Amino acid sequence: AFIENLTESSLPLEYKLIGYKPEKWSNLKTSLFLKYMSYDLAAKEDDLEMTNAKNYFSADDFAKLFPALQDSLDPIIPKGTPFPTQKIFPKAPADADSLYLRPNELSVVENEKPDRDYGSNNWAVSGSKTKSGAPILCNDPHLSLNLPSLWYEVQISTPSFNAYGASFPGAPGVVIGFNDNCAFGFTNGGRDVRDYYEVQFKDESRKEYLFNGSYHPSRFRVDSIKIKGKPDFIDSVAYVQLGENWCPVMFDKTYSGGRTTNHKNYAVRWTAHDSSNELKIFNLLDRAKNYADYSAAIVNLHTPGQNCAFACKDGDIAIRTQGDWPAKWKGQGDYVMPGIDTAYLWQGMIPQDEVPYQYNPERGFVSSANQKPVDDSTYYYYLGRNYPIYRGYEINRRLRTMTNITPQDMMALQTDNFNAFAEMAMPLFLKNMKVDELSSDEKIYFDHLKGWNFRNDAGSKGATVFELLWKTFEHTVFNDEFAKAPKIVLLPYESSLLEGILKDSAYKFLDNITTPQIETLADDITAAFKKTSVELKKAETGGRLDWEKYKSTHVDHLAKLAPFSRMNLPVGGGVHNINATKETKGPSWRMIVSLTAKTEAYGVYPGGQSGNPGSKYYDSFIDQWAAGKYYALWMMTKEEAGDKRVQAKMTFSN
Repeated sequence: AFIENLTESSLPLEYKLIGYKPEKWSNLKTSLFLKYMSYDLAAKEDDLEMTNAKNYFSADDFAKLFPALQDSLDPIIPKGTPFPTQKIFPKAPADADSLYLRPNELSVVENEKPDRDYGSNNWAVSGSKTKSGAPILCNDPHLSLNLPSLWYEVQISTPSFNAYGASFPGAPGVVIGFNDNCAFGFTNGGRDVRDYYEVQFKDESRKEYLFNGSYHPSRFRVDSIKIKGKPDFIDSVAYVQLGENWCPVMFDKTYSGGRTTNHKNYAVRWTAHDSSNELKIFNLLDRAKNYADYSAAIVNLHTPGQNCAFACKDGDIAIRTQGDWPAKWKGQGDYVMPGIDTAYLWQGMIPQDEVPYQYNPERGFVSSANQKPVDDSTYYYYLGRNYPIYRGYEINRRLRTMTNITPQDMMALQTDNFNAFAEMAMPLFLKNMKVDELSSDEKIYFDHLKGWNFRNDAGSKGATVFELLWKTFEHTVFNDEFAKAPKIVLLPYESSLLEGILKDSAYKFLDNITTPQIETLADDITAAFKKTSVELKKAETGGRLDWEKYKSTHVDHLAKLAPFSRMNLPVGGGVHNINATKETKGPSWRMIVSLTAKTEAYGVYPGGQSGNPGSKYYDSFIDQWAAGKYYALWMMTKEEAGDKRVQAKMTFSN
């Protein structure tokens, strides 16, 4: 094997730095990689924080801060779409109000949680909306920006299929890409598929737990973790059976998670612990020829659940919110649940024929940007609360009006920096600012804000003013109410504040409860702007008032070594933009595929095909990516094997 022939001097730099030699790759490592993907993309939940928030605030206040549905939601599956006949009828326990919502503060904190900023965009437009008459599919998954790159480009050609796109090291297939007949792309489903249950052990040995009125024997997993220069650390995890599932007790007396006391035990039920075969979806998509093949492939995706977009040369487009989704009653899984009997366990999974999808919709496009899949008022099952809404809102608004679309139009849309969130918020800021109370310096910053075009472009000072102002405004509005809240608590959704003040200029939380007077919207906006101006002055003094300089997007080396990273990239975008480029996260692979008779495809990613920092191919695409440019994706045919574009050949032998 190649690894066995590496000398110490020829090892990759990272292995030399940590004094470690690479191991042989195995199927287990590929499986573990998929499970780590599940952690990154399907471990998002706020059970502990939501439990504390529910117990601290009144029911009315909680509903205002954490609404189940946002007014601005434009779901993946359009409102009014009919769904198949319901087959599972999840029922809340009769004692849910007294047990599930009891006032009992939790002090658990998870030391590490997946980043909720992981998102993506994908869409497909039918030939009725394109200049060529052929469908176009676009995808840009938003993940960490790393060097060596998370992705690499690959073409796989076999006697039965020919596929091109992006893949992960160790993944045996094209993950996002196209073949001779169709194209496919993904965004994260973002639903809550991980819930906590409070369990009771008989004693401190954790050998028995209470369930359905009697004690049952626990199981244990014991791992020995080697630590250099120290004795091995022995980690012992108890497992309890909740229904048919053995669930690890994540917090107990052996692991506090930062709690002040260790007198409670919390087991976790997570779909990623279930057996599955996600690799099969990529294997089948790589060889798919039509919608039927796509449909047969994607049902193999269980966790992490994804919104799977599809387009085909025969004209079909589709999207499916695919995954193994628990069929929940309203509110189930929002908070920590009792785990002493079957009452609060999941009552089944949503049947696959009830998973929301679209196939050749009349509007001529399908899309997703991690927003809620459906409007809760028309779908039977509870899908949770906190989803990003503004990228999806803007994508759908733009696609509805576009006609004669070209790949170049899609490039412009994919890299667009228009801020729909700011478009909604800015009239409130401008109308309610007490300009007469601003100093001369503050008025200069207000002029930047007033003249801003709602675009988070590189070079924009108005974008910096707005983004800082909104964050300060949130603190101004909510800090007093949260001052005495539990330490571990969920903060309000930003859409809650925006939609709250749009509906009611006397929004309850505008008043500072620690002062004798009643603060107004104008008071809070002006006070927030004055605080923001102090930060803006610091940024300006440091030469960082332009948005791209303040945001300071960088692509980090995996070991966070600055000489092997790319710092301070001149790129716009942000959390509410279709171009969702943030400081260290953003579009990790941009792809546009026009399914004309001869496929026309473009792509770019913030990295290069080599993992060697000394290679010119290490970061060769970053500047193009930062500039919003693309290159043509060449899916080579057998007849083109001698093409002058071929730079090298590798021959394998037994």
